[in-house]
Amino acid sequence: MTRVLSYNILVGGTHRVEQLKRLIKSQQPDIVGLIEAIDEQVIREIADYLGMEYYLSGRAKDKQGWQGVILSYLPVLYTKIHASPIITKQPLLEVGFEEPDGQHLAVFLAHLTADFSQRREAYCRRRREIEELLHIMDARRGTRHMLMGDFNAIVSGERLKGSSFLLYVTHPSLYDQLQADPSITRPDLDFVLPPSLRLLKPLLKSIPKHEILASLLDRADAFYAPRGGIELMSKSGYVDCFRLLNPDEGGYTWPAPLPAGRVDYIFASPELVQTLSASAVVTEGDGVLASNTSDHLPILAEFGQPVLDDSPDEKSVTLVK
Repeated sequence: MTRVLSYNILVGGTHRVEQLKRLIKSQQPDIVGLIEAIDEQVIREIADYLGMEYYLSGRAKDKQGWQGVILSYLPVLYTKIHASPIITKQPLLEVGFEEPDGQHLAVFLAHLTADFSQRREAYCRRRREIEELLHIMDARRGTRHMLMGDFNAIVSGERLKGSSFLLYVTHPSLYDQLQADPSITRPDLDFVLPPSLRLLKPLLKSIPKHEILASLLDRADAFYAPRGGIELMSKSGYVDCFRLLNPDEGGYTWPAPLPAGRVDYIFASPELVQTLSASAVVTEGDGVLASNTSDHLPILAEFGQPVLDDSPDEKSVTLVK
């Protein structure tokens, strides 16, 4: 049985390391993928606490760029960093593991473009990035592998609660709960609004206070929700682990204090998904609320039992929140 956790820890997690350590360990993961892992000292502390080794993606552009990290105590067969001018936020990290039963598993970690205020341009950029990810992963076709990370996009047909996001960006106290580094800029409406629409900010700030307006905004999410080619994953045979096992749940992962949309995913290859036994969004662990440790909620997938098994073991039921 292999448990995998994917987690965007928000700009390094520097001032939240103790909470992050406890929350991650509570889920008993065998493999952990962390996005925005820019503070290597934090990663080292988490790895030591978990008894794991870690492997960094490296930064996309310079010392100020993003990077990801994969941690595990499983034997490592190889590591690869896939740098590409198309994948601009951080290089695609690939690590091959040998599982306890001797099977091989390749794990890819990605962080796709946000740039929500650029609307159509950002959509096209994310779509090109996913096409590039699929091209790189072609080398693993026919083998057990997965892709996880922060895609900064909503699956076609799923909903985004715009009223929750507006409330989040217009009430700084919600962001302060994260005990973030004071140098981190709090998100605001400029993060999602193109310059031509910023004159609407006073109106948008008032919407969460009105139930009818908030409901109308949520129903109109097709006009503003960030998307960008995630459907290409399923067309290429990859399976969205959370949605497969939780067809009727929202599974929202961001922003953590007021989850409005599902932007974090674990995709499994056809060979791997046959043993998927559990998948969930983690909201708490060891007395730590995930909404106080990052602006994203972590997601978990467990492999080891057939997906059609209707009676998952007790560990899967009790540890996944």
